[in-house]
Amino acid sequence: MADEGLVENFHDRTAAQRHFADPIVFWDETLRDGEQTPGVHFSPEEKLRLAEIMSEMGISVINAGIPVVSEEEAEAVRRVAGAGLKAKILAAARTVPTDIDAVIRSGATHIAIFVAASNVHLRYKLKMSQDEVLSASTRSVRQAKDAGLHVAFVTEDTVRAPFDFVEKLYLAVQAEGADRLVICDTVGVMTPLTFRWYLQEFQRRIAPTDWSVHCHNDLGLATANALTALEVGVTSPHVCVNGLGERAGNTPLEELALTLEKVYGVPTGLDLSRLYELSRLVEELSGVPVSPTKAVVGYNAFSHEAGIHTHGILAHTLTYEAVQPEVIGRQRRMILGKHTGKAAVVEKLKERGMALPDPVLVDLLQRLKASAEHRSKEDLDAFLREYRSLFEQPGISDEDFWKLVGEMGLGARTA
Repeated sequence: MADEGLVENFHDRTAAQRHFADPIVFWDETLRDGEQTPGVHFSPEEKLRLAEIMSEMGISVINAGIPVVSEEEAEAVRRVAGAGLKAKILAAARTVPTDIDAVIRSGATHIAIFVAASNVHLRYKLKMSQDEVLSASTRSVRQAKDAGLHVAFVTEDTVRAPFDFVEKLYLAVQAEGADRLVICDTVGVMTPLTFRWYLQEFQRRIAPTDWSVHCHNDLGLATANALTALEVGVTSPHVCVNGLGERAGNTPLEELALTLEKVYGVPTGLDLSRLYELSRLVEELSGVPVSPTKAVVGYNAFSHEAGIHTHGILAHTLTYEAVQPEVIGRQRRMILGKHTGKAAVVEKLKERGMALPDPVLVDLLQRLKASAEHRSKEDLDAFLREYRSLFEQPGISDEDFWKLVGEMGLGARTA
């Protein structure tokens, strides 16, 4: 069934306030920020496999990682950069000459140079003054530009930094040739209305021609804030498959892309039919399960149990679905359970060419509901206990850590 009449074009009322870039440049962070999800590790082979699918789907920029982190990370970036993909391959670096040298050696054509900007970061993390950050930033941009790289300049915690310093810093790196300016809501404190004001003020002060946003989802606002940024005219949103990333993650690729296409009617240039395939692969390789109620790619996103809902869906899918599941490579599911109505049972029986008289149908429905209500929860409890144990302490366990310390003969040392 087609998507005609998906939504009334209510956005026309605010069309004058929207200035979508053409094209929108999707910058995927799954292999970098996504891998920084606690406990997640992608091998070089896995990074290449994911990058190949993203590139085939139409992702414009892929951040392959931070080569200075480790030799394996450097190898992963080299493999992705040397694979001849259509997407532009980017690697990240601090404002440190050796970091930038590592990106140059990796073969990546794009670099993201990042430094903190807020007072709390400068004082407690970097222990640098604003002047020192400014000097390191301009020097680093110059080094990368001299090497022929496309340079994106990123400030962590941009939105909590003094605006006068943000203005001074970004104008300075622009003057050194920075190609793309990236604004970060590092701890996810922006709201759409506040972010709109911030971005418009940034645009007024700095007049970027190519700018980007990196939105975190600490308060569940990453997708809404990324959409706000695109309405203002930001050219390049950062996304992560399944919303992976530090803490509560980043703007989910699948949410942003589908909303742009099917609600706003803005072309993304992405092959949406592969979104679910990519989501499942990232789930498998990352080991991070997708929540059943996760938008777009959650297991229940196109599942229906309640009788009123299944009756409506069988009459017309638009009654309880914003888009057709096939658009993203999915299928609809009718769940039989406590809340099931007759319409779903009738539809299920059709799978074997069966039709029952109404009294028998009612009896079958009552038996089905009773069976669902009396199912044991022991298996579910066991699953939840195991699931929680995996995420209460991801990564290396305390036991394994102290074992490593002991193997190195460090047990007797004190600070």
